[in-house]
Amino acid sequence: MVQAPLRTSSGETKGTVDLADDLFGIRPNEHVVYETVKAYLANQRQGNACTKTRSQVRGGRKKPWKQKGTGRARAGSNNSPVWVHGGRAHGPKPRDYRMEIPKKIRRLALRSALSDRAREGHLVVVESLTASGKTREVAAFLKASELAGHSCLFVLGAYDEKVFRATRNLQRLEIRVWDELNAHDVVRAEWLVLTKDAVAAMEKGSPR
Repeated sequence: MVQAPLRTSSGETKGTVDLADDLFGIRPNEHVVYETVKAYLANQRQGNACTKTRSQVRGGRKKPWKQKGTGRARAGSNNSPVWVHGGRAHGPKPRDYRMEIPKKIRRLALRSALSDRAREGHLVVVESLTASGKTREVAAFLKASELAGHSCLFVLGAYDEKVFRATRNLQRLEIRVWDELNAHDVVRAEWLVLTKDAVAAMEKGSPR
């Protein structure tokens, strides 16, 4: 059974909590995590970069100078890619970068990322977070837990507007609801802070 430290909302240690082995104690599959994170980042790309080819730039209808006798290099058009303000050779065009990853692979990547954080000892369970919406209370929790200055990911059992409002001005801190969690979020954060409600929901349900 995997164990993680349990803290109060003020950051005080209150023993440990047992975590499910099938979610936090598997052997991480690094390649699956890599493929899933790569697909996630690719799906964020808009793919709307576009450059003009030599047939799309303005000009180029008349030969700049005669073929022979000038001493200069041959030129047939001033919209050639070798000319300033000419067309772009092999430039980017709008395209779809989207990659599809099977649900089972996504879930394995998430469980691998969670297990890796638990194995490193970078996973903390908190009884509950502030319900007052005050940023200073969350900052005090981070300081008491020695997490201030580290990139952290808070995972909640359910959406709480006050908690979101209390954390939005803190640097290097992200917050997610458990059913929105993905491997990229976990890998990106140095520390993972889960509420007890989030742990119960994740062990009962299946994060995507």
